[in-house]
Amino acid sequence: MERLVNGLLEDYEAGKLSRRQLVRMLAMGVAAGPSALAATQKKLSVKSSIPPAEGPAPWKTVWLDHISYAVSDYRRSTAFYRDLMGWEILTDDGQKQCSMKIGNIGGIIIRNGAARASAGAEPAQLNRAPITGVINHISWGIEPWDTEKVKVELEKRGRDPRPDMVGERFKSFHVRDPDGWDLQISNQTDTSQL
Repeated sequence: MERLVNGLLEDYEAGKLSRRQLVRMLAMGVAAGPSALAATQKKLSVKSSIPPAEGPAPWKTVWLDHISYAVSDYRRSTAFYRDLMGWEILTDDGQKQCSMKIGNIGGIIIRNGAARASAGAEPAQLNRAPITGVINHISWGIEPWDTEKVKVELEKRGRDPRPDMVGERFKSFHVRDPDGWDLQISNQTDTSQL
C-alpha cells in the first residue's frame, strides 16, 4: 500500500494527477482496499497518445460563458430547449435571436442563421481555415434522473429517445432537436465519469 501511495504522490507532484484525483484515489484506497487503488492507478498511468503539454495554462476554465447555435427558426428552438431542458429565457430581440440561461453552468445564444452558418458566411469568419471537424453531439446532465421517467417524458414529447447506457453508472438518451442536432440527455452532473 505504501508503494501505491508514494506512486500517487509522485504522479500528483509531476502534474499527472489533479488534487481532486489524488484525494479521490486515496479515499478509494482506504474504502475499497489496495487492489482497487492499484487498478485505478494503472488505468491512469496508461500512456496517452496526446502530445505533451507545452506548459500549464495560466488560468482555469470556471464558467461556460455561452454556446451559440445557428438554427433555422430561433423561436422554435428556444421553445424546444425551454420546454425540454428547463432553460430560462433571458433576452429575446423578437426578430432573430434569444439568449438563455442554462441552469447554473452558463448560457446560450440561439439565433437564426443555419443557412449562413453552413455556408460559412458569418462576416467575422470569412477568412478562416476550412472547417474539417464538427461537433458530433452535446450531452447535458439533468437532475433528478429516473431512467424510465426520462424515457417516458421524451416519448410523450414525440422525441424517439435512443438509449446510450454504459454500465450501471452512466445512463442517457439521444434525441434530435428541431434542426436535427443530436442532443444527449444524461444522468451525469459532474466530470467524475469522463
